[in-house]
Amino acid sequence: MIPPAKPLLLNAFTMNCVGHINHGMWTHPQDRSTEFNHLSYWLDLARILEKGLFDGMFIADILGVYDVYQQGIALTAREAIQLPVNDPLMLVSAMASVTEHLGFGLTANLSYEAPYPFARRFSTLDHLTNGRVGWNIVTGYLDSAARAMGQTQQLAHDRRYDQADEFLDVSYQLWEGSWQDDALVIDRQRRCYADASKIHPVNHHGEFYQVEGYHLSSPSPQRTPLLFQAGSSTRGVRFAGRHAECVFVNGSTPQALREQVNKLRQAARDAGRLPEDIKIFMGVSVIVAPSEKDAEEKYQAYRRYASPEAGIAHFSSSIGVDLSQFGLDEPIQTGPTRAIESVTQTYSGWTRRRLLEQHAMGGRYLLIVGSPSQVADQLIKWLDEADIDGFNLTRIVNPQSYIDFIDWVVPELQQRGRYKTAYQPGTLRKKLFNHDRLPARHRAARWRADTQTSVEDKC
Repeated sequence: MIPPAKPLLLNAFTMNCVGHINHGMWTHPQDRSTEFNHLSYWLDLARILEKGLFDGMFIADILGVYDVYQQGIALTAREAIQLPVNDPLMLVSAMASVTEHLGFGLTANLSYEAPYPFARRFSTLDHLTNGRVGWNIVTGYLDSAARAMGQTQQLAHDRRYDQADEFLDVSYQLWEGSWQDDALVIDRQRRCYADASKIHPVNHHGEFYQVEGYHLSSPSPQRTPLLFQAGSSTRGVRFAGRHAECVFVNGSTPQALREQVNKLRQAARDAGRLPEDIKIFMGVSVIVAPSEKDAEEKYQAYRRYASPEAGIAHFSSSIGVDLSQFGLDEPIQTGPTRAIESVTQTYSGWTRRRLLEQHAMGGRYLLIVGSPSQVADQLIKWLDEADIDGFNLTRIVNPQSYIDFIDWVVPELQQRGRYKTAYQPGTLRKKLFNHDRLPARHRAARWRADTQTSVEDKC
């Protein structure tokens, strides 16, 4: 029997700033990105995405600024290249109040966080959203952030992952092990809110963190937020295999991406998990219109507003190399840096002219231009041939890009049986994996064993 076709999962990929991926598009007269400081902008976007049955809003974030290109922030400030940028976590409670199902994947850089208060912030959001939050785990790649945080430079690439492993282990102890499921009694007659015998202190003494204390929040619907991660280096893939439930990837062809996907699923097996324990999302930009001709005309019109130079200024910080120092046709030599290792290796030897062509829309993500059926064809091709699970859809003109996708592409995908027609109930993890909490085979479960045994109520 042929298995049913895999449904496509979909996140809106955005950021609490003006210019995110497709740089320069904030100048388009229909774009609302300059309203990012206003709560109404985010509430409107959340409502639009839930109407379109998006699985989530994936909100990127950075600490630090893009100051590598031309050795300063002149272009960064002029083109609003993720500057100014506000905290993504502050948005969620308000957006959750006007939606019922939409999930929220929130980027937070653990390199400059302490696990103890950090775990409480995510537990709080998980409570307030009824279990609709995820954490996109990042370690940062900007030396400007390290300097701003009082360091001379960031840790080397693999050492950042060593720190991240320990940060996750401490967080798991707080989220999964500190409170038993039945610790809350909430008995007014006996004047007993919680049973202290079922609340356990964390005692962690490691290389990076020293934590002794009780988790401040009672168990939230998911306990541990849904775990997102991006990173295709050897060390990043191993980290994903241990921890991640959703992984964000990019690829030049479905065949090349399939190799990366196979590595991620094997890493899950190596960590004692199942390959399907990881959902894989690819970044994509879409320009769609009723006909191919209309879509091409829209693309050409959009290009007049895009800034390829802003795109490669952003890219300069991604690889830690000032690309302005190279001639248009001079091969770029990246050398060793402490930036994004996988990106640095991929683009070594490219020329600035080639990068400017790649960044014609101000960003380097896969761009699909076409009619609803053509866009659906391409998305399904990537989904099936690369063995991914869905897409992080970037904004080009915001929110019009999402409205166009919902109006034209979603019905086409639904007609083919490749996109849901209604939300499933439950938490974000339940919707994606059919369980509310991390399974017993996940690394986090090791801290549950000695705290989840049934103990007589001691109130």
